[in-house]
Parts: sequence; structure tokens; C-alpha cells
Amino acid sequence: MLRTGVALALFTVAGTAIVAYTFDQTRTRIAESERAALLQKLHALLPPDQHDNDLLGDMLEVTAPELGPKAVKVHRARKGGMPVAAAFTPVIAPDGYSGPIKLLIAIHYDGTLAGVRVIGHRETPGLGDPIEETRSDWILKFTGRSLSNPEPPQWKVKKDGGAFDQFTGATITPRAVVKAVYNSLSYFAAHRDELFAPATAAAPGR
Repeated sequence: MLRTGVALALFTVAGTAIVAYTFDQTRTRIAESERAALLQKLHALLPPDQHDNDLLGDMLEVTAPELGPKAVKVHRARKGGMPVAAAFTPVIAPDGYSGPIKLLIAIHYDGTLAGVRVIGHRETPGLGDPIEETRSDWILKFTGRSLSNPEPPQWKVKKDGGAFDQFTGATITPRAVVKAVYNSLSYFAAHRDELFAPATAAAPGR
């Protein structure tokens, strides 16, 4: 009985160790995959030749109602120590047709958009999903825009008297994205210097 008990205890310890090791290795691989996927998305908007710093390492978190209900990561691009651009993720457009729309928004230091990408949504297939880069070029048309291009009153879909196209049979989805992008540009304009301040400074919106 004693020998059996010892054997069972050893098997239990060994089994627990194997499970813990497997979980740790899996968690590490998942984290590495997520980092690689995020870096790929960031580089699509901020190519490596435009900066010389680590976008994943040069990051801070901010909390601001303009960007959504939760903390948003701000990845800062620099070259030669000088600020180049900031990428916000995830910016939340809360008023999508089928729920919140998650966005990656990159803004050059001069206030022009480096690009916008949708990184998560539940919009209706065939109606709201043209916000995806793989479905249409609609999201690409934000590149180069700014608070003065168009002027603030024109940051709406055309149905609301603005400059941006809506989709056939779907206005709510593009309206939500346009609003979220405009809010992000406004936040950046108001907090640009704070966003690029040294890490020891207080983060904006905290």
C-alpha cells in the first residue's frame, strides 16, 4: 500500500509538472504570435524605414472617452530620437450597427493620418463589412486626411452632409468609423506633446 501510494504521488507530481510546462510553453508561443501579428499591423501603417525604434517597446497607455471606454495603447514611432507618428489601438467606435468596432489608427506627428485599419467588428456581412481592407478600399481613403482635410464640419458621411462615402444600404457602420477617426485626430491634436514626452512624464488622460 505504501509503495502504491508513493507511486501515485510521483505520477501526480510528474503529471502536474508536465501540464504546467506545456501551459507555459503554449502561453509563450501565443504571446509571441500576438506580438508578431500586432507588429505586422503596425508596420503596414508605419513602415520600418520611417522609424528606427521598437514600436512595441516604445508604448504607453492612455484613457480618454474620445478613444473608447477602456485604456488604449499608444505605440510611438521615432527616428533619430525625433517623433514620427503614434498608433492607437484599439480605438473603439461604440456605435456600430452590430456593436463596437475596434480600430487601429496611426497619425503622423504633423496631424495627418498614416492610416486606419479595422481590427475587430461584428457588422453585417455584405452590408457593414466593407470597412475591412480585404473587402473594399473604403478604409484606405482616410490616409492623408487631417482635421483640416476635410474641415471639421465635413467629418461626416455624405448622407449627413459630410465628405465621406457611406455604403449602399448601410450608413450606421461608416458613420461610426468616421466619428471615431475624427475623435482620435482631435485627441492627438490636443495631447501630441504629452504623448511624445519622456516615459517619466505623466501619461495624458490619466
